[in-house]
Amino acid sequence: MRTIAVFGAGKLGEVLLSGLLRAGWSADRLLATARRPERAQELAERYGIKVVDNETAMLEADVLTVAVKPQDAGVLLADLGPKLPAGKLVVSLCAGLPTAFFARHLPEGTPVVRVMTNTPALVDEAMTAISAGPHATAEHLALTEEMFRPLGRTIRVPESQQDAVTALSGSGPAYFYFLVEAMTDAGILLGLPRQVAHDLIVQTAIGSAVMLRESGEHPVKLREAVTSPAGTTINAIRELENHGVRAAFLAALEAARDRARELAAQSG
Repeated sequence: MRTIAVFGAGKLGEVLLSGLLRAGWSADRLLATARRPERAQELAERYGIKVVDNETAMLEADVLTVAVKPQDAGVLLADLGPKLPAGKLVVSLCAGLPTAFFARHLPEGTPVVRVMTNTPALVDEAMTAISAGPHATAEHLALTEEMFRPLGRTIRVPESQQDAVTALSGSGPAYFYFLVEAMTDAGILLGLPRQVAHDLIVQTAIGSAVMLRESGEHPVKLREAVTSPAGTTINAIRELENHGVRAAFLAALEAARDRARELAAQSG
């Protein structure tokens, strides 16, 4: 079993560590780095893993998972790059940073895999997209999938699609929370107590998502099954269309994708 190091074990890094442990990874094969001593102690006590400095993690681990904030990645890579031994796999969790950014800081030929996951990783329901950099092999991709499978589902995409992935599923949970917030307000307007409206909507969202996943049906077909002629649902959908909700979602996701591209360009 390979040794994995998580550089910058914040919330997302901790989620990955806990998922690996649940999947049977041995604690003595996991390393982490943390800026604050109290955070390092917390991780060591909670998971029984070693929390070490960056150079020790680089030398002892086979897989170097970079989970620092994107704006801090350049400093980390500038420090580690000149010392990086051959044969290490680098896995990036840095939103918006292309593998070309890592290639500029790391020795020639270093394999890099780019990963975009989302916050449902906290409940093992993440959607994780994985992309190979120029020197990453099928074996590197398979290892990365093995790492993230405990957190939910994984999918391989060309790196050119990662900005779209960021817009769709990386930011996606926020759109659903926004929708639940709006529907809760609507429920209150219609006379329901807030908690009742919230419970109705959340369970409806869970059930609908499970039906989409398990039935394999197109969402249009599932929607039509709820939409009776001259009924309540078709009247509601007419108002959504009148207010341009579909067009608003298209524009919103394009805006998110464009911002992801801007952030990548700013990284240099």
